[in-house]
Amino acid sequence: MKYLSILFISIFLFSNNENETASIKNITKDLETTKALDSLSNDVKVTFIELGSVRCIPCQQMQKVIKSIDEKYGDQVETIFYDVWTEAGKPYAKTYNIKLIPTQIFLDKNGKEYFRHEGFFPEEELIKVLKKQGVK
Repeated sequence: MKYLSILFISIFLFSNNENETASIKNITKDLETTKALDSLSNDVKVTFIELGSVRCIPCQQMQKVIKSIDEKYGDQVETIFYDVWTEAGKPYAKTYNIKLIPTQIFLDKNGKEYFRHEGFFPEEELIKVLKKQGVK
């Protein structure tokens, strides 16, 4: 890991091209997401990623759904929210190739996407998607 960090720093310091710098930032963000997924408990069956914004009305409605999912299935479902209208969240919009917000992405326990939905997603329908991966 130490050598990987040195590599990223070296590339960043010697790069004058903004595209290369953006690419390094995306790689770093991908590594952060991978680390987050790796650190999940073995009990987690689904990672539910919500890409939206706190300033978007349908996204605000989804926050209530996310909270409910956390309360009901917190030991089996890891929820992650990225505000793609912020500098910190923008790379995730590109990483997950989203076209509109809110977008929900569901990853199985191996980190592979198995379902995607765009727009507001009612809790009852969302739960059906979770149950496809054995969430009880």
